[in-house]
Amino acid sequence: MIKIKDWPKEERPRERLLKSGPASLSDAQLLAILLRTGSNKGDALQLAMHLLKKFSPLSQLVHTSVAELCSVKGVGLAKAAQLKAAIEFGRRSLAVSDFEGTKISKSQDVFQHYAYLLRGARKEFFKIVLMDQKNRVIRDVMVSEGSLTATIVHPREVFQPAVRESAAAVIFLHNHPSGDPAPSEEDKNTTKRLIMAGELLGIPVLDHVIIGSRDYFSFADAGYMSSKKMDEGSICNTISFSTMF
Repeated sequence: MIKIKDWPKEERPRERLLKSGPASLSDAQLLAILLRTGSNKGDALQLAMHLLKKFSPLSQLVHTSVAELCSVKGVGLAKAAQLKAAIEFGRRSLAVSDFEGTKISKSQDVFQHYAYLLRGARKEFFKIVLMDQKNRVIRDVMVSEGSLTATIVHPREVFQPAVRESAAAVIFLHNHPSGDPAPSEEDKNTTKRLIMAGELLGIPVLDHVIIGSRDYFSFADAGYMSSKKMDEGSICNTISFSTMF
């Protein structure tokens, strides 16, 4: 078996990264650098390719647990910890405050920022985005972390950060682990309750965005951002931007 250190220098992942930049490397080569070493069945690149095949697509690897990683021969606690740390660092870098202060003018703005953070997650995460009077993001708050099938959201807990920080308006968003962003009956009922609560508190709900694997659904785009509208008709519009990925 030929090890990576025996490869021509210009073909080794680490050296290639240093010479040409990380964008020049494949997913497997980047993962091999994080793994550093392989197993008795192959080098780090072969182990990386095995991981990518087992946990495909790449978004599944992002949400894989330490126990699942360690179930792969050649990946111990140290390697699993390295991977989880790198993944979390990347996720946090995407969620940094550069979105704070950004003006939200359409549902696509919300999707573009949060799709990378939430798509592929195995559980539902429900967030509230706090907005100022000019529809600029103050910050977002994680409201609840649900099971594989449902998230329990209560208006009292949901609006607490909005009241505390004097938000002028809010946007809600959550993901569907199934990948299908079409709203369920629970989503519709929850949205109606939250809109009504916002109307009572004087904090308008600008939108509720459901993020799928490649598409999203926007209650605002579907025309249902008042409790009256929610009572009037069916909800069926799914807005797709799958070509973005």
